[in-house]
Amino acid sequence: MSTPVSSPSRFTAATSLALSSLHIRLESLEKKHQWLLKQIKKKRTEQQNFLEQMRSVATEIHARCTPCFQKMALLDDEIHQLFDEILTTRKLGKQTKKNIEQVYHSLQAAGIISVKLGLTEDDILEDFFDIQEEEADCSDSFYENGDRNRDTESGYQQPQADFGVGKTGESKKIRQTFLRLAEIFHPDKVTDSDIQMRHTEIMKEINKAYQEGDLARLLEIERLHQVEESFSFDCEDDLTRKCNKLEQHNEFLEVQYENLKNELRLAKNTNEGQIVSGYRKAVREKIDPIAQMVEQVESEIKVVSSICEFVRDFRDKKITIKQFIEGPPILRQRNQEMVDNFFEEMFGEFQEIGIF
Repeated sequence: MSTPVSSPSRFTAATSLALSSLHIRLESLEKKHQWLLKQIKKKRTEQQNFLEQMRSVATEIHARCTPCFQKMALLDDEIHQLFDEILTTRKLGKQTKKNIEQVYHSLQAAGIISVKLGLTEDDILEDFFDIQEEEADCSDSFYENGDRNRDTESGYQQPQADFGVGKTGESKKIRQTFLRLAEIFHPDKVTDSDIQMRHTEIMKEINKAYQEGDLARLLEIERLHQVEESFSFDCEDDLTRKCNKLEQHNEFLEVQYENLKNELRLAKNTNEGQIVSGYRKAVREKIDPIAQMVEQVESEIKVVSSICEFVRDFRDKKITIKQFIEGPPILRQRNQEMVDNFFEEMFGEFQEIGIF
């Protein structure tokens, strides 16, 4: 009795069906891959444009407002020097000296002049509510940022990219892709000067993408320069391998896309980002927001200048101690505003917890 043999036509039909299914899957993955690359590129451009505008607005504010800030700083220094001169050179009674110090602290507490080391929250409360507290010492903290120049003459160096603690799947994929491209485009691997020059430029792009953790750009470079493994559309194993690879790439690209969206959202929510958003809105409404800012600072300069003149008059004995202790009208107004705001916030909190 002979053993049944599979029909060649049935085997061919099954193979064709499997290949057709893989072709459909590959096409779908390719479409998603291209969509993700496009969206990442678009989002990265949006992010770069926004950050560039942040720098541009900051530069313009600095250029147009610096003269005003310098005037304010000079007035601020002069007021501090005047008080120092009054408190150290004039013969004053204990209570009179204390009253003058209260005026000095009140100017700092109201934000009219800069806060000098030694003025604490207790001093501010004492100015408003006459609370006797022992002054606490103030301390400063600072930090420094360093800059590194990563470019080399050949355009290639071993990057020190940091993708967080531990190697995630994404960071491993980025590194693997980088090493594969570096192996192909390392300038030292060719002797022809034209090719070497071309590879140097490509390596600069590869390094930049690696340093930024930009897998999308690395894959784009890979495709652009046709660094693809050869495969056959008629081979089931090749198609399966290709689909699995694309599926993995897409997963990583989705993570990168979400990270970019989150980074841009965070940038827009910073103080600088809010300034840019306000700047854009004002420009759309035909308003020059920086001119308004300059006008506001100039208005503040007039206030500080009048206070400086008030303190100078006291030093030169043009006004009495009683008149000085009462303080300039602007200071009394601001002190009252601070007290009103304090009680308003306090009553608001009481209402929230149901006391009123």
